[in-house]
Order: sequence, then C-alpha cells, then structure tokens
Amino acid sequence: MRRNFLKYLSLTIFSSFILPLNSLFANTKKIINKNLTKKQKEIMFNEGTERPFSSDLLRESRKGFYHCANCGNKLFASTSKFDSGTGWPSFSEALPGAFKTKIDYKFGMKRTEYHCAKCGAHHGHVFNDGPTKSGKRFCNNGLCLIFKPE
Repeated sequence: MRRNFLKYLSLTIFSSFILPLNSLFANTKKIINKNLTKKQKEIMFNEGTERPFSSDLLRESRKGFYHCANCGNKLFASTSKFDSGTGWPSFSEALPGAFKTKIDYKFGMKRTEYHCAKCGAHHGHVFNDGPTKSGKRFCNNGLCLIFKPE
C-alpha cells in the first residue's frame, strides 16, 4: 500500500514540476495564430483545460468540420460529435492523422492526451468509454476548436 502511494506521489510530482518545462519551450515555437486569446494559449500550449459546460460548441449541431484554432488543421467531422454529458465537446473518432498522443500522469492517473499533428497544440484527452464501435471518446476543449459549417 505504501509503495503504491509513493509511486503515485512521485508520478504526480514529476508530472507537475518536470513535464511543464516542455511546454515552456513549445510555447514560443508553435503559435501560428497570433490572435489566440490568453486562455486558448494556456490550454493549447500549457496543457490547461476550460471550465466544463462553458463552450458554445456544445450546442453546435450543424454539419461541417472542426479545425484546430491554432493552425486550421481539420480534426473532426460533425458526424462523430456526440453529447457525452461531461461538459466538453466530445467526438467518437478523429480524422485520420489529425492527432499525436502521449501519456499524461497528472493527478496520479494514467490518461491519453492528444495534440494536433500539424502544430502540436494540446486539445484534450481520449478515453475508452465512447458510445460507438470504436469505444473512443475524444474529450476536447472547445476553445481549441473552430467549427466551419458545410
């Protein structure tokens, strides 16, 4: 029991103090859209998150595509969007090659974080509890997305 506690404590300390240093260097290299807000930069380049139920995209139901707010890369089709009840725009699948993933140990748990494959901006986490055959739920920060209707 003590050993597991120490293991989780060390992972939390590592992810809280060491991993954010990577973001400091990425911050100046990857910003493409100079019009990003302070909150968008915090989420996309310091791996932050927005408040749940704060995104206007939760109510978006038109056909179209969701793009990266930083570089414009096409990420999701509207047909893969669903209401997960979590408070963030959720998708059952991403477009092929849209993201790269990495493991995130923040908060003492293992999660899969995903970043735009084109510019490296953080978008959210993918979980294995989605409603479709893929079983995936891409939980995306709405501020990281731009919706373009068909």
